[in-house]
Amino acid sequence: MRHQTEINQTAANVRDERLDPRALPLRFTCADAAADHGRRSVTLDSERVLLMRRLGAVAMNVALPVTSYRGIALRIVPGEREEDDRVAVSLVHRDRDFDIPLYEASDDEDVIAEWRLWGTTLGLPLLIEGMDGHLVAADKRIGALTVDRPRPRRRHALLSGRRPRFLTRRRMTHLPMVPFVHLDEREIFPG
Repeated sequence: MRHQTEINQTAANVRDERLDPRALPLRFTCADAAADHGRRSVTLDSERVLLMRRLGAVAMNVALPVTSYRGIALRIVPGEREEDDRVAVSLVHRDRDFDIPLYEASDDEDVIAEWRLWGTTLGLPLLIEGMDGHLVAADKRIGALTVDRPRPRRRHALLSGRRPRFLTRRRMTHLPMVPFVHLDEREIFPG
């Protein structure tokens, strides 16, 4: 049995190898233009993200909770030609320096499945990034709640026409066919 703190995948490259979201925690490297050698190391857990990179002689380690990320974005990475375009799934933050690529493919066969799997695993909303960089929610949400059609209130909808159990012990009254009308009689309570 493996320990929970053990890193399941080490030194994987997002572009070369598929990261399995069910095998968290993961350790992999991804591109970083500001870092030395253009790479940074990422450790991704279900609760936090640890970014490690070197800038000159300074080693930077940034730990962020997963809840600080906006969601899992689906975006198109343009290539030199239209045939070279790639589809990417990324963990997006308000600060674009903390964005993390999770999956990239040249075709869109498995991208939607990967996008949904990452969203479910990390518990983050699914986003679609337009060509202008604007993010749009793929599903309807209010804060952390997903808005959907309401479910039926009662579990046993088949029995909803019946009387409740405590009322079945009571006898129902039977009204006469013709109501009683008393003329010229005094009321019990004087007026």
